[in-house]
Parts: sequence; structure tokens; C-alpha cells
Amino acid sequence: MASGPSLALEQGDSAPSLQLDGTTEKISLSDYKGKLVYLDFWASWCGPCRQSFPWMNAIEQQYKDRGFNVLAINVDSKKSDAEKFLAQLPVEFQIAFDPKGITPKAYGVRGMPTSFLIGRDGKVLYQHIGFNHTAQEELEKLIEQHLKTGQ
Repeated sequence: MASGPSLALEQGDSAPSLQLDGTTEKISLSDYKGKLVYLDFWASWCGPCRQSFPWMNAIEQQYKDRGFNVLAINVDSKKSDAEKFLAQLPVEFQIAFDPKGITPKAYGVRGMPTSFLIGRDGKVLYQHIGFNHTAQEELEKLIEQHLKTGQ
């Protein structure tokens, strides 16, 4: 049986474009051109996602004035599941909805949550699967480093 090419993104690859419904308007990755973006794929049933949301709120607030934004893409097939999750864990960053799962396929997402750090030039700087305190510390160092270097 032949296998197809790997869809996983590598460091330095251009981040695939996206245009999805947000909570109030359409969201496109091009809206973030020139900014450092933490792109997070999540689902309402994902335990580590529940842990990551307070942290994403905090880093959005901490770094947004320095050209950093969080964009979280929900992959639940029913938007109502995501809305219940968000009612319990309100967010201060942009949420987009991809119930058909097209965007995670384009990004080669293999688990929840999966996050990508995307540079100001639209290229992938880092990819991470899962979330815990060790990952949080590593991600914060990377964000700080890339904000300092202007990537």
C-alpha cells in the first residue's frame, strides 16, 4: 500500500491561507499580516484545550501591544458544542469555526490541541501538539524571542 505525501507543515513553510466564520465576522489569516500569530486548533471535548484557554487569554493581553495575536480555530462539527465551551471559558482573542475540518487538514493537524507560531512574514516558526505547563513555558520563551527579533 502506497502512502501519500506528509501534510505536516515544517518550519519555514508558508502557513496555508484560511477564511472562516468568526464569532462576529469572517476571519482570514491575511488579516494578521505583519503580526506574530499563535494559531491554535481546538475542540470542545479536548481536556488540554480547556487548560490552554486561560493561558492564551493571558498571552494575548500580555503581548498584543507588541504585534502578537492569538487565533483559535474550533473544529467541532456542531458550533453549539463550541459555544457551550466558550460560555464556560470566555475568551479575549479571536475564535474561528471550521466545522468541515478543511483548515486542520491543510495544516496537517494530528491531535488536539495543535498550535502553530506564525511569523510576521506568514511562515511557520514552530508547531506543537498538546498543552501542559512545560509547553507553556517553552511557547512563552519562543513568543518573546520572536517578538524581540521582529520575526
